[in-house]
Amino acid sequence: MRWVRVLWASPNSLIGLLLAGLFLLAGAQWRRVDGVLEVALKHRAAARPGVGWRLPFTAITFGHVVLGVSARELDHLRAHEHTHVRQYERWGPLFLPAYLLAGAWQWTCGRRAYRDNPFEVAARRVGGC
Repeated sequence: MRWVRVLWASPNSLIGLLLAGLFLLAGAQWRRVDGVLEVALKHRAAARPGVGWRLPFTAITFGHVVLGVSARELDHLRAHEHTHVRQYERWGPLFLPAYLLAGAWQWTCGRRAYRDNPFEVAARRVGGC
């Protein structure tokens, strides 16, 4: 049954793999943890002066791919990000639109689009952070 969940989340994982390629070109390292590809920049690469970019996140998940600014941060955020992996497995290609709509709804209601997003609330409940 696992392969069905992986296949259902695969359109999102493809986005993650494309971004992971960019991370790897920037000197990132990868590892596989519980069936999830985790790609971590060497911490300095995420904030190095002169590179021209700074990531607006510490870690982000696309399907079965988690991208992070460092291996240390990925270790710290693993339970939270792996909760998002399970959400992708449940929602499949509908996850990103559902996530964005949930955030927009929170913002429309005068709440915080990210912090009060139900997907983030559920991930914080499991993984802290």
